[in-house]
Amino acid sequence: MAKSVNVSVSLDDVGGNPNRLIRRFIKKCKKERIVEECVERSRHEKRSVKRRRAKERARRNAKKAESLRNKKNGII
Repeated sequence: MAKSVNVSVSLDDVGGNPNRLIRRFIKKCKKERIVEECVERSRHEKRSVKRRRAKERARRNAKKAESLRNKKNGII
C-alpha cells in the first residue's frame, strides 16, 4: 500500500494571495509525486519497464548530484 501524504497550504503561508496558494499546492503535489503515482497505478506496467525507468531515474539523480558536488568544489 502507498504511504499517506498530507499536502496542505494555507492562505497565511502565501500572504493571502490565492494564485500563489494554487502554485504552491501544485508544487508540493509534484514533489510528493502524487499525480505520477496515480498515473502509474491506472495502468499495468511490466516489471522490466518499471526497473528500467527506476534505473534511468537513479542514473539521472546520480549525475545531477555529481554535478552539484563538482560545482560546490569549484570543479567545472
